[in-house]
Amino acid sequence: MSHAPDSGLAHVIEPIASHPYQLKFETVSGSGEDLQMRSLLDRQQFHDPLGEAEREGISSSAWPIFGLLWPSGRVLAHAMLTYELEGKRILELGCGLALASLVVHRRGGNITASDCHPLAADFLRENLKLNHLPVMKYQTGNWSRANPLLARFDLIIGSDVLYDRDQPEALSQFIGLHTQPDAEVLIVDPDRGNRASFNRKMDAMGYARSETLISTLPGGATKYKGRLLRYRKSAGACMAKAGPGPLGV
Repeated sequence: MSHAPDSGLAHVIEPIASHPYQLKFETVSGSGEDLQMRSLLDRQQFHDPLGEAEREGISSSAWPIFGLLWPSGRVLAHAMLTYELEGKRILELGCGLALASLVVHRRGGNITASDCHPLAADFLRENLKLNHLPVMKYQTGNWSRANPLLARFDLIIGSDVLYDRDQPEALSQFIGLHTQPDAEVLIVDPDRGNRASFNRKMDAMGYARSETLISTLPGGATKYKGRLLRYRKSAGACMAKAGPGPLGV
């Protein structure tokens, strides 16, 4: 990923002998009450002795990405502080450390975190404990494969999920399979080159779009260049786009 994790976060490195990779503990501000996060030390960490990540299509260089705190994840978490949650089933896709999911969960939202990395669930479990939060729903989610355990959601959220040219196709298809007819999709994108392609895919599925430019991270002290993308599809619009059925039904 082109945007490195924010080095301004307070953190303490604590070697843990039971893990073959190095961890650190960070205090994240700007998303309501401070959150304590257990994360990987850096992008040099890798451990896949059973080939679990490789079977999910995760290369050795991409292996540590899930376990780092990224600027776009902080922007999404901040956006979820005030987003309307009532009555919505929410899914965070490609959650990584699930910072946004933790914010929603702390607010009492009906959130399911998902990722394809084999360690994402373990890190989520530990971060829930660190913040004295109850158990959160989690499901494995791989956009390029069938996900029969994932239902349909009213709101899907994600951050920095358009990082290669194949993602717009895979992600839009995943969204089509796992959203309700009047669903919302909220994506934070650090101005990657694949946004336009994803917008075209979402437009073809009947989603209206709005964009908000983001120039600083939560708190306003650190520069950020990206957009908060909102997509909304109404059931009526879907019917109109599809046209009349047999015998004008």
